Amino acid sequence: MTMSFKDASSCWKEILSDVSKNRGLLSVIEKFARENTAPAKIVFGTSGWRGEIGTDFTFNNLRIVTAAIIEMLKSSDESVMQAIGVSGFEGVKSRGVIVGHDNRFLGPDFAMEVIGILQREGIKTWYAGEASTPEFSAGIEMSGAACAINLTPSHNPANYAGLKFNPSDGGAAGTLITTKIEEIADRMMRESNPPLPPFSKGGRGGGLVEKIDLTSLYIKYILERKTLDIEKIRSFIDNEDCIFCVDNVHGATRGRLQRILENSEGGLRISELEARGKIKFLRTEDDFLFGGVAPEPSEKNMQGVERVLRESNARFRMGVIIDPDGDRIRHADANMQIPMNYFGAMAFHFLSVHKGIKGIGVKSVGTSNLLNAIAEKLGIPVRETKVGFKNFRPYMLRSSKERAVVAFEESDGMTGYNHTLEKDALFGLLLAIEMMAVTGKNLSGYLKDIMDEFGHYYPDRSGIPVDRSLAGEPLVKKLSVIGEHYKVGAALNIGGNKRTISDVIIVDGTKLVFDDGSWLMIRPSGTEPKVRFYIEARTEEEKKAVFEAAEKITKEALGLI
Repeated sequence: MTMSFKDASSCWKEILSDVSKNRGLLSVIEKFARENTAPAKIVFGTSGWRGEIGTDFTFNNLRIVTAAIIEMLKSSDESVMQAIGVSGFEGVKSRGVIVGHDNRFLGPDFAMEVIGILQREGIKTWYAGEASTPEFSAGIEMSGAACAINLTPSHNPANYAGLKFNPSDGGAAGTLITTKIEEIADRMMRESNPPLPPFSKGGRGGGLVEKIDLTSLYIKYILERKTLDIEKIRSFIDNEDCIFCVDNVHGATRGRLQRILENSEGGLRISELEARGKIKFLRTEDDFLFGGVAPEPSEKNMQGVERVLRESNARFRMGVIIDPDGDRIRHADANMQIPMNYFGAMAFHFLSVHKGIKGIGVKSVGTSNLLNAIAEKLGIPVRETKVGFKNFRPYMLRSSKERAVVAFEESDGMTGYNHTLEKDALFGLLLAIEMMAVTGKNLSGYLKDIMDEFGHYYPDRSGIPVDRSLAGEPLVKKLSVIGEHYKVGAALNIGGNKRTISDVIIVDGTKLVFDDGSWLMIRPSGTEPKVRFYIEARTEEEKKAVFEAAEKITKEALGLI
């Protein structure tokens, strides 16, 4: 009996209820994606436009967003052109646009639709095929392209697709660019003009599709930038008693470490390393549905990596999980998982102390203050930004007066000195191996040494739901009183202990830093009726009390107590 569905959402619900049984229903999703012409509200969040395939992310809406990007590129608005890094539309046409995708369902077809529309406007195009976000970032710079359109929703579930726009510096598009695309696309949606004529499945815009090897460009990029010592990494893997496990979660980073290690002089044969038990790769096969899991570098998803590490007796053991587009990573060794809150601080210490790189520490405001403690002792400034990797750009450019030694956010994204303006999981993987090679320690041992010297920090996050009527601006307004009420020098009772506020940071929500180095941050969700809590205690046992303080302060601000 053939199942019928009124919309893509109901079909996706059935597919995701049992991915092994219902995989064949993807043909129904493709039909919705091609035939659904309902408009969608186009919103670029912290990292691109995302929508459910067949519901919001359809071929029709993708054509409209691509047309909006072209109209923006034709703009005479100098500020927009400056933000993109081009002199005008003629420059865009000659320098070209890189288009590619991660491993999502319909990725190649979506990419060809975009390429066809760009070519119809006389724009030079390159097709990257399946590629990771950091490869796009490096590839734009290495090729001299005007920009890139990367079709990925990052770590979102299997029913999502997405689009990231990268300007000529390779970074995530700033607000000036994304707001312009949103305005034009939404106007086109409202005008209800007949949609741009579709190309045939896998069609073209009349021109040849020139391919570009972004992995090759990425390898050249990291070898030129020299932040990473690839030869030291190769030598360590080849000569030491070690095992490295990489879980690609069926994503676009599969095969990348192999090519990096095999490429250039002294390259390693991965097949030999696998035979010797030094490297193991998990989930590298095609799977649009990710085996039914959310493809994110979460604590739960690390089980496969941890099993491999437990079963090994190697002296050095390290594993990672990487999301589908390669911009998020989580580390582990045989003793513990190491989330980005810790690894970012470790990277800062390693690059500053062991590699002698000069600069500042940069992190989003909700991340661990372990980095702050390290920086304070080393006499290095720290800059805390709003959530969103694009906010790191002012500190990552080679022309920046204050250059970041490392830049990271709590949600598993990072980059480093002289490296990509996009977050890069491959960088995080390679850097971790180099850390082990230089320090002679597993990651948890290195972290213990750092904490013993600079202090112990225990970050966590939580939150509470609020009434739907508060979502958005009303919630922002109500919570803003926290920063006005709690001032430096004020005392709070946290778990029976008196804590004095030593700093109040209102970059993104309100962060209260206490005299013992613990802190809490209260931030409204930008998309849901929720208040998010980010906290850090100085002992594992104190976390509950800090969470309780955050909830009490929030409820007072909302008039609930």
